[in-house]
Parts: sequence; structure tokens; C-alpha cells
Amino acid sequence: MSRAAELVSVLEATDSLAIVCHDNPDPDCLAGALALETIAYDHDVADVTIAYGGEISHQQNRAFVNLLDINLQTLAKTCLEEYDCLSFVDHSTPGANTEVPTSVVPDIVIDHHPGEPAGATFVDVRTEYGATATIFVEYLCELEVDPTERLASALLFALHRERLDFVREPTRREYEAALAIYSDADLETLEQLYGSTFSPGTLDAIGQAITSRERRGSALVASVGMTGETDALPQAADYLLNLEGVDTVLVYGVVNDAIRLSGRSIDPRVNLGKTLQDGFNELGSVGGHHDMAGGRIELGLFADEGDDTDELLAFIGERLTRRFFDSLHLDE
Repeated sequence: MSRAAELVSVLEATDSLAIVCHDNPDPDCLAGALALETIAYDHDVADVTIAYGGEISHQQNRAFVNLLDINLQTLAKTCLEEYDCLSFVDHSTPGANTEVPTSVVPDIVIDHHPGEPAGATFVDVRTEYGATATIFVEYLCELEVDPTERLASALLFALHRERLDFVREPTRREYEAALAIYSDADLETLEQLYGSTFSPGTLDAIGQAITSRERRGSALVASVGMTGETDALPQAADYLLNLEGVDTVLVYGVVNDAIRLSGRSIDPRVNLGKTLQDGFNELGSVGGHHDMAGGRIELGLFADEGDDTDELLAFIGERLTRRFFDSLHLDE
């Protein structure tokens, strides 16, 4: 039985489905959730809810939700126990990058990030794929489910954004998936999404990262300080990766009650997911791919070092910077 057919066999045995996105969901996660919702409705699942934790702060992600009219619900307002079936999309482990408690076991897991989901009935984690959207395009094709213009537009934009317009090491599958849905997508909608503007908070955070950057060899560490713009971290990392001679970037910042990390690398010798695990695994939840990774460290480990914001940021920065450069074996 194919993976798509196995998924359908699980869906056909349920009447209600909660699709859980990871915290602060991006287009790859949201498009995957839309695709799973479509497949579920096509196989007579009566009640489907897409839920997420954190917030949608990235300006393109907000535009993505609004322009494509995606019906979302926060996890705080979602009683997961009321659903027959629980699915994780674009993440695999409760408690890691999600508000879902570690005690919760999903029934369905579909992802392209490394992870070890435990106890799920259906698991399809393909780390050799460049995007979760790619997996769902293959499902749709195999199940002969025709995507609507809305869904095709969502998946096509997700494929582009996840692989940065196909320059961040896409696989052949991403090109094939894009070709499969291109004719059904609304290119005017995609143009509007690419033209979405930065918020002042995002620009401030990126500006802070540029100012605070510290370089050692071809690696760079930068701080966005304290910010409410979680998605400014990966945006700052992408931007700083364009600096001449730099091939590996880590951006960190304090968001609410946690230190958030976002890393990018184009150095084939660096496995960024392993690098963050080597440097920070005992401090919090970290991980990712060889070229992009991230993590979360509860501020409780650092908060007692000082009530002054500048002192706290200096304390955090000195230790995170040292750990990151040490994990890359870079001396001063």
C-alpha cells in the first residue's frame, strides 16, 4: 500500500480531525495543513480544524493567511481531546516547536524535518525532501484530488518560500511538484504575496541584527535583542547570509519568555542542525536540517543574571556566541 493510501485508510476511519501546525506557522506548514484538510474532506471527514500555537507575525505569513482566506484557530481555543484524530504537519514531536504538551500522541505525522515521532498510527517523515508541501503535492497527484486555485497557489508559494525561490538546495522533487500545480495556481495572488511589506518591528529587529553582528571566520552571530517579531529572526538570518565571505549565520533574540534561535548555512561542511544540538541541546529544544535550523531556550535559565535588559542581553549573547563558535570549532 502506498503512503497516500495508508493516509486515506486512517482518515476514512475518523469523523473529526484536528490539524496542528507548529508554532508561528510558515507557508510550508500552512499549505500542508490546507492540503490535508482537502484530502480529509474528499474522504468524508465531517469536521476538520486547523490549529496553531504562537502567533503569525511574519508579514508574508499574515498576507498568506488573509489573501488565501485560511480559517485558523489558536491552540488555546482548541480542545484536542474532542477530535477523533490528531495530525501534526511540518513538525513531528509534541513539546518541540509547539504548544502541544509532550504527553499528547498524534495519530498522523507528515513532515520533512528530522524527528522521532512516537506512537503515531501514520508517520511520513521524509528528511530527503526539501519541503512538506512537496509530500502533499505527491499525495494529491496519487489520490487524483484536483487542487483548487486557492490550494495550488498556497502550495506553489510554499515551495518557493521554503527553498528560497529554489536556490537553497532544493531537490528535484520540489521542481517536479511546482510543475505539477503551476497551471492551477493564481499567479497574481503569488505576486501580491511577494509584495507584502515589512512591519516596523521586523525592520527594527533586522537592523539590530546588522548592528550587533559578530564574525569569526566565515561564521556570524547576531542578536535582534528583545522583540515581539518571532519571524524577524529567520529573516535576519537570510539577510545576513548575503554578506560577502559569510556562509553560516546564527541569529538569536528574546521573544516573550524564551530565547529563540534561527540559523542558516550554505557551507556543505556544516550540518547546522547537528551544530545547534552540539552547542545548545542541554539548554532547550533545538534541531533542524544541515542548511537551516532553530531552537528555543526557556529564559528561566538566564533571567536571574540581572534585571537590566542590556545586562541580560549581554549575558545571553556572550554565552550563546561562545557556544556556537565552539560547536563550529572556531577559535578567536
